[in-house]
Amino acid sequence: MSDLNVREARWTERSALVTGAGGGLGRAIALRLVRDGWSLVLLDANNAANQETLSLVEESGGAGATFTADVSDAGAFGVALSQAERVAPPIEILVNNAGIEGTVAPVWSYGLEVFDAVWNVNVRGALVAMQGVLPGMIRRGRGAVVNIASTSAIRGRKGLSGYVASKHAVLGLTRTAALDVAPHGLRVNAVLPGPVRGAMIERIDAMAGGVERAGEARLAEPDDIAAMVAFLSSDDARHINGAAMVVDGASTVL
Repeated sequence: MSDLNVREARWTERSALVTGAGGGLGRAIALRLVRDGWSLVLLDANNAANQETLSLVEESGGAGATFTADVSDAGAFGVALSQAERVAPPIEILVNNAGIEGTVAPVWSYGLEVFDAVWNVNVRGALVAMQGVLPGMIRRGRGAVVNIASTSAIRGRKGLSGYVASKHAVLGLTRTAALDVAPHGLRVNAVLPGPVRGAMIERIDAMAGGVERAGEARLAEPDDIAAMVAFLSSDDARHINGAAMVVDGASTVL
């Protein structure tokens, strides 16, 4: 099931679809894209949080629509996308930001149900969204996808086998999709944030006993990641395709 909410607003000529738009990072991405002239199609499983993001978008002078759906549910996503396409300008940017961290546990005792839940949101959800949006981009010959991965896509992290495996998969999916869409003039890139200030890192720290970020650089702010998303969404990045853009304050250098 999906729940679409559209308010009277002045749409621009192009839309960006942001999944996980009700969270801190998704909200920062949406607000940054508004500054660059994008109208917003906002998806989140949490309707109240998504509505709050839409309110902030409108306060910033932007236009948007929200819908509530599980991004891993292809049927619900398809219904919501069809509704959004009837009221919003063409979707030229997809930001696959929706993600969950799962739990912290040794690999030998990591719950399979938790693993499946993480995989469904983080990997299947990204694929569902791309399968929904890319055909329209291909028909129009214009568009780009930005997948929010993590530095966990290029390293291991103790106790986070579900999350780490999912982010490795998101990066692989990004690189493969980039090759698939390149002949159509489209781009697919990934942003690999290090630890970002917000609810997710707080939950991971709590589960890991406060040692998750031992040796890490300072926390990034959501706006730091949003700036990279905005760049990859712009024409300035027209020759960047299949890239893994690390934004981590040098925490993966050593």
